[in-house]
Amino acid sequence: MFFPEGQLRVHLYGQPCDMRRSFDGLSAMVRHELRADPCDGSLYCFINRRATQMRVLYFDRSGFCVWAKRLEAGRFISDWSRVRTQEMDFTALKMLLEGIESVRVRKRYCLPRVLQKSPPNTS
Repeated sequence: MFFPEGQLRVHLYGQPCDMRRSFDGLSAMVRHELRADPCDGSLYCFINRRATQMRVLYFDRSGFCVWAKRLEAGRFISDWSRVRTQEMDFTALKMLLEGIESVRVRKRYCLPRVLQKSPPNTS
């Protein structure tokens, strides 16, 4: 699926969302919480409380689609107090999907130095 990036509207829901919701639950949130029509072709992004999972709901011409992404390390959002429900452009969504939140990336864990392989000595 390819989208004309300049014409695509993306909405981020500014509160943690229950990731057990799927098509009907997310479309009901769009209608009642965002006060928007989920069938308008926009992308609607929802993130869980730990900010490690994201779901994107959109309606193409034949039905609803849900995309999901779970991060193995890091978080989509570092601080929920700074997040609000907002419309953003497609570039901001791509950056959010890559874990780039206004040039700040946080990791949840890293391997201990003992387990990391050191580069071979080329002397």
